[in-house]
Amino acid sequence: MRGGDRYEGDEMAEPDARRTVELAAAGDHDAWEQIYRSVYPRLRAYVARHVNADAVDDMVSETMMRAVAGIDGYRWEPAGIDPWVFGIARRVVVDHHRKSGRDRRNALAEGLPASASEPGDALIHADELTAMRAAFERLPTADRQLLELRVIAGLSADEVAGVLGKRPGTIRTAQSRALARLRTIMDQQP
Repeated sequence: MRGGDRYEGDEMAEPDARRTVELAAAGDHDAWEQIYRSVYPRLRAYVARHVNADAVDDMVSETMMRAVAGIDGYRWEPAGIDPWVFGIARRVVVDHHRKSGRDRRNALAEGLPASASEPGDALIHADELTAMRAAFERLPTADRQLLELRVIAGLSADEVAGVLGKRPGTIRTAQSRALARLRTIMDQQP
């Protein structure tokens, strides 16, 4: 429920979003479905960035199961429930890596552009994607986590602040610095 507390493209006022969360806390299946559908695409993208493709669905399911189980501990925030859910996802991913002992896998984007106007465009795009991944992996861990939440998961600065336990202004400044570091790394690559 970010950027106006949206569910499936519908704009919801804060009281409506809050009521949906209250209904979910009371066990309303439809309310949980609304929450799930609103967060799923961004949640899946975020988790996919951190785990192997074969574990993504399990990690998303685990995140939502923990959310359902822990909803009694959630306290309404103006940013809605999304930051809380993404905080759970972050812990699920950490737990997964602790248990599996595997290194994080970079899964930003696997596909090539659907429409390449010239025969070499797909190869150029693949090279650019590889260079971007390499530069991204050279960022400090804190920068990568911040950019993953802001860019890949699509959370607002307020929501990321809730996930990371920092102020929104600190998040905006850190994002600006992280992007500057990424540009510098990209410029230094051959």
